[in-house]
Amino acid sequence: MCGIAGSVNFPLNHQLIHQYMLHRGPDEQNGFMVHNIDLYHLRLSILDISGGKQPMHLDSRFTMIFNGEIYNHADLRKQYNLIGKTSSDTETLLLLYQKFGINFLNYLEGMFAFAIYDKDKKKLFIARDRAGKKPLYYYKDENKLVFASELNCLKGLLPLQINEDNFYHYLRLGSFYRNLTPYKNVTELASGSFLEIDCTTLSVNEKQWWSINEFYRNRNNDNFQQSKEKVNSYLNQAVKRRLESSDLEVGCFLSGGIDSGLVTAIASKYNNRLKTFTVSFDGEYDEAPLAKLVANKYQTHHTEIKISFSDLKNDLEKILCNYGEPFFDSSAIPSYYVSKEAKKYLTVILNGDGADELFGGYRRYVPFAKYDFFNSGKAIKNIAAFTKKILPHSHNKKSTLNYLYRLASFASKDSLEIYLSAGVDIFEDYENNIIIPSFDYSQPIRNDFDIIANSNIGGLKKIMNLDFNTNLFSDLLVKMDIATMANSLEGRSPFLCKELLEYAPTINDDFKIKGSTTKYLLRQLAKKYLPEELINQPKRGFEIPLKHWVDNELKEIIFDYVSAESSLCKKFIRKDFIDNLLKKAVKIPAEKRAKILWTLLSMEVWYKKVYLQ
Repeated sequence: MCGIAGSVNFPLNHQLIHQYMLHRGPDEQNGFMVHNIDLYHLRLSILDISGGKQPMHLDSRFTMIFNGEIYNHADLRKQYNLIGKTSSDTETLLLLYQKFGINFLNYLEGMFAFAIYDKDKKKLFIARDRAGKKPLYYYKDENKLVFASELNCLKGLLPLQINEDNFYHYLRLGSFYRNLTPYKNVTELASGSFLEIDCTTLSVNEKQWWSINEFYRNRNNDNFQQSKEKVNSYLNQAVKRRLESSDLEVGCFLSGGIDSGLVTAIASKYNNRLKTFTVSFDGEYDEAPLAKLVANKYQTHHTEIKISFSDLKNDLEKILCNYGEPFFDSSAIPSYYVSKEAKKYLTVILNGDGADELFGGYRRYVPFAKYDFFNSGKAIKNIAAFTKKILPHSHNKKSTLNYLYRLASFASKDSLEIYLSAGVDIFEDYENNIIIPSFDYSQPIRNDFDIIANSNIGGLKKIMNLDFNTNLFSDLLVKMDIATMANSLEGRSPFLCKELLEYAPTINDDFKIKGSTTKYLLRQLAKKYLPEELINQPKRGFEIPLKHWVDNELKEIIFDYVSAESSLCKKFIRKDFIDNLLKKAVKIPAEKRAKILWTLLSMEVWYKKVYLQ
């Protein structure tokens, strides 16, 4: 895992790159310049520590900078008889590119964002992995192109201008949709995509080389037992590969849920001195006792990180600024702390990311497994609207009442609003407080949404497909990449291996949601590995008591940022709504109020501490 930066027609300032991205590669930094190309690499040494120096060259023609890990690279060397000078996966990529061209992407199992310069053709090839685990952003105008692993690096290198049009996506989705960013002329390269850049003319051709959509349109004929056995086999292989593809010790994040529990259990088969880490704090969200059950069962070297609220107030701005953009997901806070603690012990960590999106882990999936709400009739919408009207607001997001209210809410809506209400649910039912712009800001999302919502697949596959393309890509993977890399820690996700990405979407829906049971197949698989107390627990991650924090520890800082006359949010949200929200003068569920205020706080911290600096 590393940091990369590069440019065409623009000399890079290496000192500034160090300032903004040294945490991604503290072990070694090197650059390469030829023609009008400037490439720079910051290395976090994990595999082939002595021989993996970058930028790496092949036959005086190809030069590569690479961020990520290719877990099957040794197998690919044997399969295609590739002879190299090192045991580095970077060299394997160069050899594969030389032999197969861009088609080599289909053979890779791993996480990656890389750039390859072809000196003969004067072309730059930049690609990103299937799920989008490794980040890549690029700036382009008529004279130059600059790319980097982090937005903060681009902001440091270039005088970027804010793109206010894109902030409507952030307010509704909690993230910038797919390739959108908070800056003009800056694009995030989408997951499963690549760029071909003519370095003479500066023409850019972007193509998608992989999409999960096509796999959701297929269905295999495996029965439940066969499906469970294949998932078990693929997951074991993925965990084993991620342990072996490192010259350094590998540990595990361990929450109280079954996803990280399964990864920990399997990893313990191959490492009997496994180190595990979880977050602990007082209240209903403390998962440490459940995590400890798994740690005790497998006798891991377990560390509980007790979050101090005093540390939170001191660290909040730094944690949010790390993202380089407004970031809505409040679990970034515990993710940062657990990564910081884990780095004291090791450099590589496994996690359970992707399991919920691939195997049906969210409660909102249950109704979609029974009915396709994206194609519901007028009668259903009317009944749902009436039910919503008579139900009282719930102030407990885990309650049955809250579940029923949210079900009635999204079932009463149309088109894209169904997904927004069923998903992040930030401003839903309060969207009239958003100041309407002169353009349809939802169009980029709606175009992609309509393709999936109108496709010939069931409701469960549709919402899971949408979540993979939006929630996982723009939120969850960003959260973990920044939280880990801010602490020079590499995160690896076995559930996002090539085999599961291409098999899980084809599994029978009934194996994912059974009755009201989410993630049914994984729960059944977990009986083989985990303590019984965990099997039927609801979804867990590194969550926080946001409602309590907003009303107590963070109350003052939220008020100072959000109520300021110079606040950015007042360009998008009615001032009277913001003022009443702060004063608790709006009839709104407490959890939703906390979610909106956190969303606005994150935006203001970015605006004042990143953009205006």
